Amino acid sequence: MKPIISASECVSESAGPRPPVLLDVRWQLGGPHGRPDYEAGHIPGAVFVDLDAELAGPAGSGGRHPLPDPAEFAAVMRRAGVGRDSSVIVYDGGLGWAAARAWWLLRWTGHRDVRVLDGGLAGWSGELSKETPAPAEGDFVPEPGVLPLLDADGAAALARSGLLLDARAAERYRGDVEPIDRVGGHIPGAVSAPTGENVGVDGCFLPAQALAARFAGLGVDGDTADIGVYCGSGVSGAHQVLALEIAGYRAALYAGSWSEWSADASRPVATGPEPG
Repeated sequence: MKPIISASECVSESAGPRPPVLLDVRWQLGGPHGRPDYEAGHIPGAVFVDLDAELAGPAGSGGRHPLPDPAEFAAVMRRAGVGRDSSVIVYDGGLGWAAARAWWLLRWTGHRDVRVLDGGLAGWSGELSKETPAPAEGDFVPEPGVLPLLDADGAAALARSGLLLDARAAERYRGDVEPIDRVGGHIPGAVSAPTGENVGVDGCFLPAQALAARFAGLGVDGDTADIGVYCGSGVSGAHQVLALEIAGYRAALYAGSWSEWSADASRPVATGPEPG
């Protein structure tokens, strides 16, 4: 099953005999909470999920968006109507980062049928609703570990032995600027691979062949056994993992990402355009 779905396909499935569970995960880095946008209009039947409060644990030594407790995450999903056998479609405002984070968490905890709405709400041309649904409680039970996960030491090792991709903007990778974290730069050995290059001008993912060509240029090929991704705090990195999946590759996510790595002054930092 493809991990993304078009708006037209979403409309068709929602009108079918087994409509999917729709999750609205609108969120903006450093911006306002997404709930007001949801209340102003969302895809009919969609349930709002708060990335900061429900798709992440409390910020701290593990980074700005550490993974949530799997049992607490599963409880959120059940309240949203997610069952073991539910088809789930997640969307955000169009950037795709938050939706990819929800996709990754559901896949990591064992849900098999989850897709991201390609292009997000920005690509939706159907009607919007202001009604807040009250779905029946789902029966989803988490089984963490289905997708590969890295910690800081694992990311450092992979940067030496395999391929570790840095999904942040190139200027943050180089260390030219760092608007959020303690210090700029990147994990030594990591390769710059900005997430924004996974999509076209319409905000939709590039075709699988184009993504495969992009990642091949970064060192990914059929012989690359171990691929990892990190970003600022494990959100846009999930988008990169999703793009790699579309291209036919399985990658591990370093969830703590640069916000965890850079908070520890004992960890090495490389700067400049080269992996270092």
